Amino acid sequence: MTFRRILIAVDESAVAAHAADAGLELARAVDGEVAFVHAIDPALGRAPDTGFSAAQLVAMAEREGKELVAQFRQRASLRSPPLAFVPVGRPGAEIVKVAEDWPADVIVIGSHGRGGATRLLVGSVAESVMRHAPCPVLVVRTRA
Repeated sequence: MTFRRILIAVDESAVAAHAADAGLELARAVDGEVAFVHAIDPALGRAPDTGFSAAQLVAMAEREGKELVAQFRQRASLRSPPLAFVPVGRPGAEIVKVAEDWPADVIVIGSHGRGGATRLLVGSVAESVMRHAPCPVLVVRTRA
């Protein structure tokens, strides 16, 4: 199995930055292609009264997501510039969809390592991706 097309899921967290570093290191080792994905959860539009409409909140999140992905692309320093995907939808499902459509050979995603009741209440994007991905998933945990 070869990992030539590496999809790296990112958000604003330190664990996502660590996962991006691991994905980029893998890409350099195999001279692979990279794409970054940052999914915008439409639930942001159901935030408590902020003075903005749901559409405005999602549009702001999309702009911020594109800026975030652009920052990851800039620091990638690969031979081929990474692609960028910023879909709107449930993050786990959107990451899997991008992996299918691109198509990725491996997905690299960070995990906060939450367990028990916290994971039951909050859910886990990484777990959702692992369950539904069309390819292997490399889950990168926070540094100990």
